[in-house]
Amino acid sequence: MPKMAQMVVNQKRSGIREIVELSQGIEGVYHMEIGEPLFQTPMNIIEAGCNALKEGYTKYTPNAGFMPLRKAISDRLNNDYKLALKPENTVVTTGGVQAIANAVRVLTEIGDEVLLPDPGWPNYENIIMSTGAVPVRYTLTPENGFLPSFEELKKLITPKTKVLIVNTPSNPLGVIFPEKTMKEIVSFVKENDLFLISDEVYEKIVFKGKHVSALNYDTDDRVVAIYTMSKSYAMTGWRVGYAVASEDIIAQMTKMQEAYVSCTPAVSQKAAEAALTGPQDFIESAKESYLKNRDIAASILNEYGIDYFMPEGAFYMWINAKCEDSTGFAKELLLQRKVAVASGRTFGPSGKSFIRISLASPEETVKNGVRLLAEYIKEKNLL
Repeated sequence: MPKMAQMVVNQKRSGIREIVELSQGIEGVYHMEIGEPLFQTPMNIIEAGCNALKEGYTKYTPNAGFMPLRKAISDRLNNDYKLALKPENTVVTTGGVQAIANAVRVLTEIGDEVLLPDPGWPNYENIIMSTGAVPVRYTLTPENGFLPSFEELKKLITPKTKVLIVNTPSNPLGVIFPEKTMKEIVSFVKENDLFLISDEVYEKIVFKGKHVSALNYDTDDRVVAIYTMSKSYAMTGWRVGYAVASEDIIAQMTKMQEAYVSCTPAVSQKAAEAALTGPQDFIESAKESYLKNRDIAASILNEYGIDYFMPEGAFYMWINAKCEDSTGFAKELLLQRKVAVASGRTFGPSGKSFIRISLASPEETVKNGVRLLAEYIKEKNLL
């Protein structure tokens, strides 16, 4: 019997999904483990999707997506970041995760090394390994404000290093890169002849400061920026993301669309077009809810003297449970207190004593769940 692909067999399952599955069948769980907006998709977007079905948008689409949607994407980014993109600089994907997977596949050969953040979104590692490339982690430390250390990055570079991945606003930390940092990152990849994948899927969820895109400083076509409809418009189930890059890179990513998914569903693309070109007030309303939940969680954690990092964006909070094994801690918390959180260890080795909670949960869930979490930490003498 032939063996299955070891680069897939050797991958770990997401620790977040382990908690989700463990919680199945347990009644009354306070769910704060998954990063998903608590709101329904806005009605104008739903109606656009329904109308698209009635109008016959049930067929294959061009690999790179419908041109009106690609134009809406480039117009939106040009307006937000004062860019000069064309529709040909975009490719529509089946969610942001597929955009990242597509980019990694196009930019790396087997054995190439990809620098990824620790802590960072766990899917990065699985995506890299599934292409035959090699993940190499760089550590984000509280002492450096959880920003990349260029001194460390320089030490990690080898002749095989091909890509640097950054994420701002970040998951799980909620860190927003200052303009100076983003400029330095783009300069760094240019000096070291690397590609940059800039994961900017939480760009619209900013509590403090402003989001700065890597695209603003890309002078020689080495940046691939990743976006999604999921977070900003509560469209996780519609599965629409997009990548923005040079026409040459987009042409290769478009070619890979045929191999991976053929195309993003037509009805979802029409809904995404309506989202980008329609009213934008939902984004601000949702952000206010996440900010309120952030402040509620912070108030409770302060009351108990528990360390945490105050997020500037996205909708997560990184909490120091001061445990030896955050995976075991998260499972015990679920089984003993019915509170579901994400283990920090699933985001990388540096998260072994941390947990992540989602601020996109209902307000009552955050109030009750965080208090139960704080009481559990206190009972375990982990303060």
